[in-house]
Amino acid sequence: MKRLLILEDGSVYEGTAFGADHFQVGELVFNTGMSGYQEVLSDLSYCGQIVMMTYPMIGNYGINHDDFESLDPAVFGFVVRECCEQPSNFRSDYTLDEFLKMKNIPGRASIPARSPASCAPAARCAPSWRMKALTWKRS
Repeated sequence: MKRLLILEDGSVYEGTAFGADHFQVGELVFNTGMSGYQEVLSDLSYCGQIVMMTYPMIGNYGINHDDFESLDPAVFGFVVRECCEQPSNFRSDYTLDEFLKMKNIPGRASIPARSPASCAPAARCAPSWRMKALTWKRS
């Protein structure tokens, strides 16, 4: 299934859907970490935001019961370049897709080369790397 990422400026990015299947609106923010996606998902400071991870593959060590920042994630969406479908860590209890479905968080994979993250510096975004009024829908 395809999912669209539509920005306030009218830019549209089509990708592959994973996680929960619903419409969401939030602020797009970027995270450049190479690991720690479980902590990012469960960090309450991302409440109401759609987080885009800039590292190429996310989900390769799965989700476990021990590394949460909070028990109920508050992110509105999760965007990755590639979502690993088969994690390879002995601590893994769920795949990223399974976890996002359980917590009702929509995900989107297959970010194109000209992604919002690569356009942000050119658009002179605020130092916090934020883009306002992002719309998230499935196609």
